[in-house]
Amino acid sequence: MRREGPGVAAAEAPLSTAARETLRTEFEFELPRGYVDEAGTVHRRGAMRLATARDELVPLRDVRVRENPAYLSVVLLGRVITRLGTLGDVHDGTVENMFASDLAFLQDFYRQINAEGHTRAAVACPHCEQSFEVELAGSRLGES
Repeated sequence: MRREGPGVAAAEAPLSTAARETLRTEFEFELPRGYVDEAGTVHRRGAMRLATARDELVPLRDVRVRENPAYLSVVLLGRVITRLGTLGDVHDGTVENMFASDLAFLQDFYRQINAEGHTRAAVACPHCEQSFEVELAGSRLGES
C-alpha cells in the first residue's frame, strides 16, 4: 500500500477528493424508544457531535464515575449529545433517565461515529496506481 509517491513531500502531494471534503462533526440519530420528559412528551430525534479528548477525560474526575465506572457513559453521552427533540438542554441527568435500550443504542452510536469514523485509509493499487479508500476496521463493531 502506498500513501504518496516516492520523493514527494506530504506538503507537496495533491489533496485527494476525501481530503478536500469538510469534516462532518455532528450526526443525527433516532432513538428506538425515545426519551420521555416530565410533561410526557417523547423525544426521539437528536444529534451527537464527535467527542474530543477533553470530553473523554473530564468525566474521569466526576465523583459518580469514580464510585461507579459504569456511570462514565452516562456523563460522556451527556456531553456529546447536542440536541434531542425539543429539549432545550441535554445533560447527564437526561441520559440517566433514558430507557436502557436507548442508552445501549447511544453507546453503540458513539462508538460508530468516534471509533469507526476515522478508520479509512487512502491507498493506491501497486499495479495500476489507482487511488481508493479501504476500511481498516470491520464494517460492524467487533469485526476486523
